[in-house]
Amino acid sequence: MLIDSIELENFRNYGSLKLDLDGGINIFCGDNAQGKTNILEAVYLICTSKSQKLSKDREMIRFGCDESHLKAVILKNEMRYRIDMHLKRNNSKGIAVNGIPIKKVSELLGIANVVSFSPEDLNIIKNGPSERRRFMDLELCQLNRIYVHDLISYNRVLNQKNRLLKNLQFDRSSEEFLDIYNEQLIKYGSEIISLRRSFVEKLDHLIRDFHSDITGNSERLTLKYEPDTTEESFYDDLEKHRDNELKNCFSLVGPHKDDIKFTFNDTDLRQYGSQGQQRTAVLSLKLAEIAFVEEVSGNRPLLLLDDVLSELDRNRQNKLLNSIKDIQTLITCTGLDDFVENRFRMDKVFLVKDGLVTAK
Repeated sequence: MLIDSIELENFRNYGSLKLDLDGGINIFCGDNAQGKTNILEAVYLICTSKSQKLSKDREMIRFGCDESHLKAVILKNEMRYRIDMHLKRNNSKGIAVNGIPIKKVSELLGIANVVSFSPEDLNIIKNGPSERRRFMDLELCQLNRIYVHDLISYNRVLNQKNRLLKNLQFDRSSEEFLDIYNEQLIKYGSEIISLRRSFVEKLDHLIRDFHSDITGNSERLTLKYEPDTTEESFYDDLEKHRDNELKNCFSLVGPHKDDIKFTFNDTDLRQYGSQGQQRTAVLSLKLAEIAFVEEVSGNRPLLLLDDVLSELDRNRQNKLLNSIKDIQTLITCTGLDDFVENRFRMDKVFLVKDGLVTAK
């Protein structure tokens, strides 16, 4: 799978930009705050309909403009896909694939698979469970349309149930709807739990070899899915917490409270791991994510590396760059010294300055 070209109009600091990308290593070099990361954000947005930076559509539209357009040509399995995306300041985005408007985001997901790696990914380990749930959701939504449907449906029902719980503080006459919402939460939530468990188990199997290689067999990294409830106990747990939910006006049971535990040498990485150990774990996680996407989809994903080389020591840089030789990659950096000194391949270099991009 390759992204052949990308066009931006009124996106972030770009008034107009058209790039023809190489199928190998594409490097975007320039000082900070010049627009390098904006290009990677645009690519991720086109592939997934979401910003990996959690930006809202209106925040990505160029200042002073009401609309933004993004276009990309993707080559996959001898097929050509043209994706057009239209961001609107006061309305929902519009998406078309090969000139045909799509009604559901799930029709876009799966055309292109992308793995993004930035210094902020350390938050997957360092921050609370919501970061790790988001990590699972971002990857599974790209690879499994059933998961997309179940997640959207679950979140919709969850919001409806939470509104009901608040209303029941003043009027208990509609309490019977609580059972209806719980039945739907069990239906969609059980599928989410099952798919997340399978995902983490596969990732755990893959990550061990990567981490062992990076650390020279000195550390053993494992992942463990920690569901808030299970498919079998979901109903009983909801019943057990019913009074507390009514008291707190909030749903207390379900996959919206799931977590992943990272353990190195049988020690909790989040609580006791050093900054270097956490960085190594995230690097291993991203390499395992690439392998997982290839295993499930049959295609190597597009890789976005946003200023991560500056966060890694020479050994970790070597491990990362040596592992992406056959993957289309977009890398942002402030200088080319690391690539030159280590003789790493640079198939195409773009210089970025004040929102202007020129091929070197």
